[in-house]
Order: sequence, then structure tokens, then C-alpha cells
Amino acid sequence: MMTRALQHIRNFNYRDTRLAGASNDAWLSGIVLALLTLGVIMVASASITTADRQTTQPFYYLWRQAMFIIAGLGAATLVRRIPLLWWENASRMLLIAAVVMLVIVFIPGLGRTLNGSTRWLALGPISFQVSEAVKLCTIVFLAGYLARHDEALRTSLAALWRPLAVLSVLALLLLIEPDLGATVIIFGSALIMLFIAGTPLKYFLSLAAAVIAIFTALVFTSPYRLKRMISFSDPWADPFNTGFQLTQALIAFGRGEWWGVGLGGSVQKLFYLPEAHTDFIYAVLAEELGLLGALSVIVLFGLLCWRALLIGRRAREAQQDFAAYLAWGIGAWLGLQAFVNIAVNMGLLPTKGLTLPLLVTAVPASLFV
Repeated sequence: MMTRALQHIRNFNYRDTRLAGASNDAWLSGIVLALLTLGVIMVASASITTADRQTTQPFYYLWRQAMFIIAGLGAATLVRRIPLLWWENASRMLLIAAVVMLVIVFIPGLGRTLNGSTRWLALGPISFQVSEAVKLCTIVFLAGYLARHDEALRTSLAALWRPLAVLSVLALLLLIEPDLGATVIIFGSALIMLFIAGTPLKYFLSLAAAVIAIFTALVFTSPYRLKRMISFSDPWADPFNTGFQLTQALIAFGRGEWWGVGLGGSVQKLFYLPEAHTDFIYAVLAEELGLLGALSVIVLFGLLCWRALLIGRRAREAQQDFAAYLAWGIGAWLGLQAFVNIAVNMGLLPTKGLTLPLLVTAVPASLFV
């Protein structure tokens, strides 16, 4: 009887994964591989001079990027073997793990500080940005909560505020680091998931207005954030100080024109544009590959979000609510972070320390050296 029970559980979990559309999606796999490949190429091109100066190894960041991609693909292979039922049952524990990681990062000797922010956890020779794991843990928790309470969300205001109270604790810890960018991504992804879950429009609009008001207050009550906002509104007013990074990025876009200056031909990456191979790699890509290359990245992320929506819809039709919300949440996270990074590079949003997903690893270069 025990053997039959184990076989039943195994078969149930397999069907659960298949119904979520996660086992075979050639479109999704192709899009991810295209972004990873483009990321390797652009990291190699954008970092060659910086790597040579810092490590005397021109392709140092290329090999590092490749190493993380291989590790990530290996981890993805293992994760695909874990039944979705396990993730759903572990959603609360993952939330606790997220809180613990955000607390541990403040312990001297474990957390590392860079440019006034304590966001990284020391793991031997490398540093791990805690907020990246927190984003995933939060989405898994919300997917589990929405799968259990999606009916209550349509009728009860209390059911809406409970997950928001949890998110507020995470936001507080992130803001202490400080990491406003990660907080924006987490709350933005949560709002999208709550909207898809069918939260009444009046509640959703009130919640969105409250979140926008809070983030606006955070900007205007913090001197360094306000300084960023002022420099973002008119970077050319002080192009050699507060507006330097944005003006150099805009120059890169201007030089790229329609077809770009050619792969490896960027001038802005030659110590003009700060963080050229991390936060501002999209500007270097636009300079070297032109409008065609820049639009290709946007199209790829658009297709990625489309596949996430489609997988979520298929899971919902198969009555796999957790799988549906998980797919929608991950799609919202990657799409929103890509939008913010691209908008920052183009001067549409104030500068934030968010990398372009799948194209750049989240590990700060200066901590890895």
C-alpha cells in the first residue's frame, strides 16, 4: 500500500508540472537562451577594458558571466525536477527564509557594504545580492497565498491587507539597506499579481495610490534620492557631476543611431560610462548594435512576458492555481525589472541599481575581484 501511495504522489506531481506548461515550452526556452547568449556577448564587449585594468585579464568578466550561466542552468535543471506541490507547501518557509537573509546581511562579517548600501551576503570568494532571492521567495509566497485565498480577495478587505502587511516587513528591511529599487520591483510584482487575482478595482486603485504616495514620500524625504531625482530631470545641468552617468548613457544611444558602431566599437565603455558592463549595459548595447539591437532586447522581454501569461492561463484552465500565479508573478518580476533598467538607461526613470535580467548577473564586480 505504501508503494501505491508513493506512486500516486509521484504521478500527481508530474501531472501538476505538465499542466503548468513548465516541461516543454520551446518558445520560452529559446527566448531565455537568446537573452543569455546576448548577455554573454555584451558583457564580454562592455567589460574588456575594465577587466584588463582591474585584473589584467581582459575576459575576466566574460568567464565569470559564463560560470554563473552554467551554474544557473544546472540549478534550473534541478528545480524542474521539484514538484510544484513542494513549492506550494514550502511557500511560508521561503518567506521566513527571505526575512532571515535580510536580517543576516546586517551581521558584521557576513554582510558587505558597497557605496553606502549593505545589500550583499559574503559567500566565500563571491558576494550574493540577497534581494534577488527575496524577490523569488516573495513571489512563491504570494502565489501560494493567492491560490488559497483568491475567492476571499474578491470580497474581503482583510484578505488583501494580510499579504501587504508581510510585504511591508520585507520592504522595511530592504529600505534599511537601503534598496529602494528591489522594493519597487517586489511591490510592483505583487500589485500585478493581486490585480490578476481579481482584487476589486476600488481596492486595487486605493492600494496602488497608497503605494505610489509612500514611494514618493521616500524619495522627497531622502537627500540622496532627491538629488538623483533632480539630476534625472535635467542631467545636462550638471553633466560632469550629478548628471554624468545619464549624459554618458544618452551619448551612447546617440552614437548608436540605426545600426550601431559595431560590436566592440563602443567608445562610452572606455571609462566614460560608469557601470558599463552591469547596470548600463543596455546603453552600450544600443551604441554597438544600434536601434535594431535595442529593439530586439525589448521584443525578447515582451515575448518572455507573453509566454509567462500564456503558461499561467493554461495552468489556470487546468485548475492549477498556484502554478498560474507563480508563472504570472515571475513574468511580472522579470518584465518589470527589465522595463525599469531600460527606462533608467534611456533617462525615462531616475538611476536605480537594478541590472537587466538574464543579460547581467546581479553580483557586483568590485566585490568579486
